[in-house]
Amino acid sequence: MVRVYLHEVTKIFGKNVVALDKVELEVRSGEFMVVMGPSGHGKTTLLRVVAGLEEPTDGEVWIGDTLVASPRKGVFIPPKDRNVGMVFQNWALYPHMRVFDNIAFPLRIKKLPKAEIEKRVREIAEVLGIAETLDRYPRQLSGGQQQRVAIARALVKEPQVLLMDEPFSNLDARIRVTARAFVKDIQRKLSITTILVTHDPADSLTLADRIAVLRRGVIQQIGLPNEIYDKPANIFVANFIGDINLFEGSIVSKGNEVYFDGGDVKVQLPPGVNVQGTENVILA
Repeated sequence: MVRVYLHEVTKIFGKNVVALDKVELEVRSGEFMVVMGPSGHGKTTLLRVVAGLEEPTDGEVWIGDTLVASPRKGVFIPPKDRNVGMVFQNWALYPHMRVFDNIAFPLRIKKLPKAEIEKRVREIAEVLGIAETLDRYPRQLSGGQQQRVAIARALVKEPQVLLMDEPFSNLDARIRVTARAFVKDIQRKLSITTILVTHDPADSLTLADRIAVLRRGVIQQIGLPNEIYDKPANIFVANFIGDINLFEGSIVSKGNEVYFDGGDVKVQLPPGVNVQGTENVILA
């Protein structure tokens, strides 16, 4: 098990498209970290920087004790030497290959012995419950089975880190619930350091040991799921993690009572609430 550490990582595309802005993020060894945020706000870029599919413009990326990317120090270790597994949003299975060959592909790239490839593929297929599909083609599988094949292909090379890019977005709503439980169970069994990116709060609250909320390439908050939900750092986090109503108003004190005054909406506040600053407050 290894940790993943991004130190002030910036990624700029072209002249002024800032995808990541001084991202500081530590994923602990064996942790399931979910990075959530709207589409187009840098989540996938973050994964690709960790995987080595993108080179950061600035900052450092560490996997375990190895510095794998640092423009200032002239360091960039290519993806094939980082020992990470990645599950893409569309699963990216080869349609002309059987399930066995899809899973075995990264091992053949490494030129492992045939007997070792056979052993590893059948072992991981057994763990993921797809052993009976090894002779089929992707078109002959359900969406859930295709997802498991993609996960098997990522895990078969025994990576130090598993990266998952919106892995449930192509699944029907009912299957997503089962798929989330399956992925969490596998991650716990293997104790593999995992980063999953999503725009779906249900993924985050169901799977994460901790959540990092990303907006316009900037980390807004990092914390346990209940911390993110109950004590959001700002209005963006509060509004993104769940469906809420927002009311603008002010704090009014009368005797021992303190309440929020939003015109049509008045709410008495419980004792102990910090009411410093009584203008332009928002009740959520």
